[in-house]
Amino acid sequence: MTDDTRVTWVLVDGENIDATLGTSILGRRPQPDERPRWDRLTTFAERTWAQPARGVFFLNASTGIPMPFVQALKAMDYIVVPLSGSPDEKVVDIAIQRTLQALRGRSADVLLVSHDGDFLDDLSALIADERRVGIAAFSEFRNSRFSTLAGLEKFDLEYDARVFDAPLPRIRVIPIDEFDPSIFLN
Repeated sequence: MTDDTRVTWVLVDGENIDATLGTSILGRRPQPDERPRWDRLTTFAERTWAQPARGVFFLNASTGIPMPFVQALKAMDYIVVPLSGSPDEKVVDIAIQRTLQALRGRSADVLLVSHDGDFLDDLSALIADERRVGIAAFSEFRNSRFSTLAGLEKFDLEYDARVFDAPLPRIRVIPIDEFDPSIFLN
């Protein structure tokens, strides 16, 4: 990749996605085969916006670094950002906010992977005619205020990005244009 090649930065709030998947969707800790296939996310970003994508995975490592997981992410060419701080600090949120702020001065697109409304102001500041900005999450758990940001592209991790091997036990509102009765008639 040369300096003049535009890139999409895929910023993953791993803590937020894992908590939503485990608590709100599965009701338990996800099994390894139920976890997102993170390489598919960068591939989705590349395909959707027709340019290279770089994944950055932020994780709270205050109690240690999960080395097998970190090694797997690095094998998928993710930049892994292990963070630590005091128990009252949301270290992942702070780091993502700082990264979004640093991207304001760069010619790059941004796909944030989170449900968290703490990023609304920083995402809003990035939205401009020449920059694509998106949010990827489980649509039904995404902070509702993201829908108020004109120009923000919204993607569902399961249905749009297809980062899971098997369907998740989700109940979602289906836009009539997407309704396929054959799915329910099996």
